[in-house]
Amino acid sequence: MASMLCCTASSSGSIVSASGLRRRLPLVGAFCVLSFGLSNLCLSYNSPLKTGCAQSLPFANLLRSKFVGQSPAKSVHTIRMEGSSNTVPSIVVYVTVPNKELGKKLAESIVREKLAACVNRVPGIESVYEWKGEIQTDNEELLIIKTRQSLLEALTEHVKANHDVPEVIALPITGGSLQYLEWIKNSTRD
Repeated sequence: MASMLCCTASSSGSIVSASGLRRRLPLVGAFCVLSFGLSNLCLSYNSPLKTGCAQSLPFANLLRSKFVGQSPAKSVHTIRMEGSSNTVPSIVVYVTVPNKELGKKLAESIVREKLAACVNRVPGIESVYEWKGEIQTDNEELLIIKTRQSLLEALTEHVKANHDVPEVIALPITGGSLQYLEWIKNSTRD
């Protein structure tokens, strides 16, 4: 591959030495991993390769062989959401609030009402957005809420009752720690 790249570079009029190319290849590899995501490159051998996916790229097998064989020191049981009767389809919901007091009050009421298993409060974020034709910059707090997908509507209504124009954005949880996903199910209302 290095000689092919070197020849290509030479035919275009620029001269690239083999040692210069070897120094640049790790940067190209790092860029590819960051661009395509390590998780897309390191799926198990049993999964079919998909066209248009990072797994179908020529270097995917090389990276997969470097990382798949390595196991973490501590075994973590993970599960895909559709694969277990002990879990329910779950989501992560982002909500921003204008201050710490409202964040604490809203987070506590959400958990008390069993609309979510957990709410993380992240202080000190700065939001930049357009409002009524003007660019606004506000210091806010971000709430990261873990709950059941079936509770999104009730959660949204609860947030709207306690916030003027709330940001409520839901992202699916497609898998994770089996114990944590079971805990989400057991800590929220049906």
